[in-house]
Amino acid sequence: MRYPGKNSIGIFLITFSILLLLFLNLVWGSVSIPLSSIGNILLDRGNEPESWQNIIWKSRFPQALTALVAGAGLSISGLQMQTVFHNPLAGPSVLGISSGASLGVAFVVLFSGSIGGVALSRLGFIGEVALSVAAIAGALAVMSLIVFASRKIKGNVTLLIVGVMIGYIANAVIGVLKFFSVEEDIKAYVIWGLGSFSRVSGNQMTLFVSLMLVLIPLSFLLVKTLNLLLLGEGYARNLGLNIKRARIEVIACSGVLTAIVTAYCGPIIFLGLAVPHLCRAIFQTSDHRMLMPASMSLGAALALLCNLIARMPGFEGALPVNSVTALIGAPVVASVLFRKRKNEWNE
Repeated sequence: MRYPGKNSIGIFLITFSILLLLFLNLVWGSVSIPLSSIGNILLDRGNEPESWQNIIWKSRFPQALTALVAGAGLSISGLQMQTVFHNPLAGPSVLGISSGASLGVAFVVLFSGSIGGVALSRLGFIGEVALSVAAIAGALAVMSLIVFASRKIKGNVTLLIVGVMIGYIANAVIGVLKFFSVEEDIKAYVIWGLGSFSRVSGNQMTLFVSLMLVLIPLSFLLVKTLNLLLLGEGYARNLGLNIKRARIEVIACSGVLTAIVTAYCGPIIFLGLAVPHLCRAIFQTSDHRMLMPASMSLGAALALLCNLIARMPGFEGALPVNSVTALIGAPVVASVLFRKRKNEWNE
């Protein structure tokens, strides 16, 4: 049994780590800025160099805020997917939604370049908007197919397979587009696919954060539904839960969160898969009243940590975020699954 006091300590430590990592994201980088100067810039006082102000307000702060809300959204999405499918390996991209977003971006980066000679992605601000719109459109199109399929298909495993197949089809179309594209466009698409928290700034950051600040609280309305789904479909149905509608609501919520994050940051891997497992191990509970806020907070903290590592001093530019999330997330998932298997053997 997990005592409430221990849960409170865990939440406090995660919250403290978020504040600490947020501070380190503002302080740590390839350019050394004194703490006093950072304080003056944040409080809008003093006469600090304009280059330092641009680094804080146009680079480090947007990256940190983007990582915070993206990590929170992906972790909630992963928790919802693992619950609705009763599958420990389910994640935000399990239904091909990330592949749908990638397909939308591929049309903007690869197909538009092959047709018009100049890819839309190279048109500055218009190109950035086109990438975001295409990614959201592709992700929501796939999600619509999944929701439609969920009305026709009863079994979760069959629906899971349908999602995986949709992902394969999307990747096949992307492969064809790559074959007929020029090297420069392929490179731009590959860079987008590596994931980054640094693409979002200015008005885009405001819109992205605003959307996530609406979607994340709305996802908490499904806590009771997720707890009932844990009991099994038969028991949940006896308690008055409409299984088909509940499944559609959870998939739609998870899909929209994944679509928005992928549109602005690219496909970020492993965060949504690893964080729910880590929270279950830390808090030793399957109650979503605890897991939802814990996953949200821990996901935000880990995303901030990954962003910090990705732009450590000594690296020219920044490492791909997916390289860092995989290095952190893969061992977590492997250890949790091995521990679960070991417990089954002991029993």
